[in-house]
Order: sequence, then structure tokens, then C-alpha cells
Amino acid sequence: MDMLFGLRPIQEALNAGRTLEKIFLLRGTKNSLVTDISAAARAAGIQVQLVPVEKLDNLTRKNHQGAVAFVSPIDYAPLDSIVSGLFEEGKVPFLLLLDRITDVRNFGAIARTAECLGVQAIVVPGRGAAQINGDALKTSAGALNILPVCRENNLHETIRFLQQSGVTVVACTEKADEAVGAAEVDFTGPVAVLMGSEEDGISPDLLNLADVKLKVPMSGQIQSLNVSVAAGIMLFEVARQRVSSGK
Repeated sequence: MDMLFGLRPIQEALNAGRTLEKIFLLRGTKNSLVTDISAAARAAGIQVQLVPVEKLDNLTRKNHQGAVAFVSPIDYAPLDSIVSGLFEEGKVPFLLLLDRITDVRNFGAIARTAECLGVQAIVVPGRGAAQINGDALKTSAGALNILPVCRENNLHETIRFLQQSGVTVVACTEKADEAVGAAEVDFTGPVAVLMGSEEDGISPDLLNLADVKLKVPMSGQIQSLNVSVAAGIMLFEVARQRVSSGK
């Protein structure tokens, strides 16, 4: 992944609308450039970390001047434009929301499955999401070069926006009473599938916002699936219903 060094180049990149994955700033630095960079990064949903000089020195041997940024290999798409565009084109939205999926290979595998099954966009949070790097791109088998990825600052507001737009939010969680396939849930309309982190699943506050909660049925002794596998099962059910209905 390409890197930028120095406060001024990073500020210019932000002003030019370049997509940055993450910014590291030297802890304790206080000046107008740092303030401007932090504000612009927050507005764009870009994570900023304040770190000691040793961290910056480990990232690069170049003269970083107290600031290093990773340049994203993809350009993030605005979710509102994606959703409105789908409706305008007469398409039925099929979206995937990922809450704190941090493993880059899991993210890449999910993106690959999502693209294959007809997902039109993936939505990730501005903080706590997997870094889209070479490993993610490779694992996705090119899907991340095709499938739009939307980075949103607040997934709570994102879910409410989708619901107000007529999109049903379906959460995949082991806490659900009904199982995928057994429940009479219609996936042929506008839908967004919500998947949670590898460690502790979907955040409780996001889970409470979901319109529907479903679990993957399991009968073995190991009652746990890799998140990319669980996502594949959920997305397949949506795709299956849509193919059967001709949508």
C-alpha cells in the first residue's frame, strides 16, 4: 500500500479528495495543520491515530515530519448515491453491512462471495474496519475492484437511512430465534444483510435496529462459523430467493 509522508502532503491529498485509509500523527503535535488534517479526516470518515515517534519510524525510514498516511487502493463510494442510483435504474437494492470486520482476508473473502452473489455495495464503518490492502484485494480475487465499498462514519445513521429508503435490514446473529431458510422472510425486496465482527458479533445497539434477525442453523458440536462462511450462507439465501422469483 502506498504511503504519504509529512503534514503538508497529507493535507493536500485530503483537499484533493484522495482516498486515504488511515492517518498516523505524532502524539503531542499541536498546530493548525494537524487541526485541519484531523477535521478533514473526520469529515471523510478516515481514521486518525496519535502515535509515538517510534511507531512512525517503524512505518518508514523517510523523513515523515510526524505524519504518515496510507493511500487506499480503492475509491470509496457514497452510499446515498448508490441507493438512489439503484432505485432510479429500477434495480432492487441488495447491500451488505459489515460491523467491525477487521481481518483483511475475511473481508476479501466476503467481498468475493458478495460480488458473485449479486451484492451491489458493501458498507463498512469509518473506524474499526479491515484495512483494504494488497492481501484484501488478492483474497477478493478482484471483487474489490468491481464492487463499490462505502465507508460511513455512523452505522446507526446508515441503518436508519436505509430503512427510511425502504430497505429491510436483516441481521445474521446467533442470538436470533429463527434460522435462515426456515423463517418465512421475503428477500426479494430491497434488503441489506448485516454481519458482525469475528470476536463478538453485531454490536447490540446495531442489532436492536435491525428489522429481522436470523441465525445460521447448526447441528454439529462446534457451534461457530467463520464470518465469511456465515456471510456466504446469508447472501446465498437472498440470491436464491431472487433467482426463484425472477428478480
